[in-house]
Amino acid sequence: MSERGQIDTVFLPREDAPPVEWRIEPGLTDYETAVSFMEERAGLIRDGKARELVWLVEHPPLYTAGTSANSEDLLEAHRFPVYKTGRGGEYTYHGPGQRVVYVMLDLKTRREDIRAFIAALEAWIIGALTRFNVTGERREDRVGVWVARPDKPPLPGGLPAEDKIAAIGIRLRRWVSFHGISINVEPELAHFGGIVPCGISGYGVTSLVDLGLPVTMDDVDLALKAAFEDVFGPAEKSTD
Repeated sequence: MSERGQIDTVFLPREDAPPVEWRIEPGLTDYETAVSFMEERAGLIRDGKARELVWLVEHPPLYTAGTSANSEDLLEAHRFPVYKTGRGGEYTYHGPGQRVVYVMLDLKTRREDIRAFIAALEAWIIGALTRFNVTGERREDRVGVWVARPDKPPLPGGLPAEDKIAAIGIRLRRWVSFHGISINVEPELAHFGGIVPCGISGYGVTSLVDLGLPVTMDDVDLALKAAFEDVFGPAEKSTD
């Protein structure tokens, strides 16, 4: 089996497909409302009644538990609301200052390859980070995107320190994806302390602002859209 870094990550649609709808939600979006909307939209996409959609939101502070979540990784169960969700992965945190991107794409019109799709999501994030001169990296044993931290003490055993800057957790229903990715722009990093993020201990969590980059959410949204089109094809802003 090839390493994810060697997988072809181009997920372009068929030539006659309309552009993906690109929607940015203002304010904070209730988590249960978001999940309900995604499930409905995924069904409409599969039935040919709605276009593919990339939906950019922020949530109030909360934890989510993926299908592989270990209860021991929830360190502070009463700190924020905890939602069990059908996406893959373990515990993660969402909150203000973090860009959550819900990705509703029809893989039947692209590629029916889950492993390559996850690699494509990583490539999208890495491409967005390069626009801020940040080198994002993937790890074969850890889904998500990481950045090296030579400014921090090395890990036990002498390995260089590295922090997670973006997480991935998806679900497919009849080959339509939902849930998606999250990128730390300027969240309260201490809020990650209530969980073992994604079940991975021994590593830190960072954000673009933590790395010394005074970027805004609008800056990140522009970078995400440009990088998305490199991997997944055209997208156009919603007029709703």
